[in-house]
Amino acid sequence: MKPQVEIYDTTLRDGSQGEGINFSVADKLRIAERLDAFGVHYIEGGWPGSNPKDMEFFAQASRRKWKNAKIAAFSMTRRKGVAVEKDELMRQILDAKTPVVTIVGKTWLLHVTEVLRAKPDENLAMIGDTVRFLKDHGKRVIYDAEHSFDGFKDEPEYALATWQAAEKAGAECIVLCDTNGGCLPEEIARITALAKGKLTVQLGIHTHNDCGVGVANALAGIEAGATQVQGTINGYGERTGNCNLISVIPLVHFKLKKTCVPANSLAKLKELSEFVDEIANVRHDPRQPWVGQTAFAHKGGMHAHAIDRIARSYEHIQPEAVGNYRRVLISDMSGRSNILMKAAELGFQLTPEMPEVKTITRRVKELENQVSSSRLPKVRSRCSSARRSSIATRCFTWTPITFPCAATPRNPSVKRRSRSASAPGARKRWPRATAR
Repeated sequence: MKPQVEIYDTTLRDGSQGEGINFSVADKLRIAERLDAFGVHYIEGGWPGSNPKDMEFFAQASRRKWKNAKIAAFSMTRRKGVAVEKDELMRQILDAKTPVVTIVGKTWLLHVTEVLRAKPDENLAMIGDTVRFLKDHGKRVIYDAEHSFDGFKDEPEYALATWQAAEKAGAECIVLCDTNGGCLPEEIARITALAKGKLTVQLGIHTHNDCGVGVANALAGIEAGATQVQGTINGYGERTGNCNLISVIPLVHFKLKKTCVPANSLAKLKELSEFVDEIANVRHDPRQPWVGQTAFAHKGGMHAHAIDRIARSYEHIQPEAVGNYRRVLISDMSGRSNILMKAAELGFQLTPEMPEVKTITRRVKELENQVSSSRLPKVRSRCSSARRSSIATRCFTWTPITFPCAATPRNPSVKRRSRSASAPGARKRWPRATAR
C-alpha cells in the first residue's frame, strides 16, 4: 500500500554538507542499511562525480539488496552550452546505476541571470533536456526546484514555467525547495497550494531551518498538497541544517494522522536518531523533541503529581511510542510525588504517609538552596590552579541523602582508615579564601 507521505532522506548528501559532519563509505552504508530497515522510501546517497567516496558508495550500494528504500543519486541539470548527451555529469550519474535520479535546477530568475549567467529560455531547455535524457535511459526522475519560493515571490510566471518544463519532460515528482530557509509556513502553504493547482505530478517539499521553522514549513507543505517530504536525520545540513525527519515522521503519523513509514518503526525512532549521531560522532541533543533525554522529563512537583495520576495530563504521547521513556527529576521544585516516583524507580518502597518522605523533600530543597546560593570566592590571579580547584570543591560539595529504607548496615567492627595530612600522597590543605 502506497503511503500518504513519502519520506526522502538526504542525510548522506545534504546532511553531510553540515559543518563537522563527515561520513566514510562504511559510515554511509551502515546508515543506509538502518534507514532501509526503518522503512524510509528514498535514500539519497550522494553526488556521483563530486568525490571518489560517493562513487564508491554507489558501486557498493548497487551490489546490495534493499528491502524498503530506493537509492537515489543527486546531480544538476546539464551545463549551459553543453549538449546533454555530451555532458560529463550525465555519464557520471548513469554510472551510479541507481533506479532513481534527483536533479536540481534553477527556479529563481536571479540565479539564472546572475549566477548561471544564462538566458531564461536556455535554463528551461537545460531542465527539459536533462529530465528527458534520464527518462530515456530508464531512470525515475525527481526534480528538485531550487529556490522555489524565493523565485516564485520574485517572478511567479517564470518559476511556474520551470516546474512545467520538468513536468512536461517526464519528472515523476517536483520538489519545491525553500533553499535559503527564509520563508514562513503561511508562504509555504500558499505557494505549494498554487503549484498543486497548476501541476498534475506529485509534489514534494524540501525545507531548511535557517529561521527555526524547517519542520513547521514541511508540515505546511504537506497540508497544502505535498506528498513527499525531504529532510535529514537529526536535522543535519548546510548552515543551521535541514528539516529534521526525526520530528517530521512522528508528526505526520501521530498528529496529521497520515501514513508514512511502517507504524511499527516508530518505536525505533530514538534508536535511529542516536545511531546516526554515534556514526557522525555528534553528541545527541538532550532537548531534541520526541527523542531527546529531556523530552519526557518532569521536574516540577505539580507536573510529577499529575502524571503519576494520569500520564497524558502532561505528555502529548506515550514516550514508548517513539522509543523514549519518562524521567522524574529531583530538585528544589520537587514535591512528594517526585520523591515517591524516584524512590520507586530506584527500588525503594515509600508511601505518602511516611514521615521520612516529608523529611527527604525538605532536605532536598535545603541542599539545592545551599548550592545555588554559594558563590565561588574571588581569588587573586596569582593563586595556583590547585588552590582554586580546592576552593571550588569545598564550595560545591553535596551532602548525601540516605533513604530510610532497608540497606546493608556498615560493620562497626571494621575501622575506617584515615590518612594523616602528613602522610605520603595526602592532599594539601589550603586555608579558606575570603571574598575580596
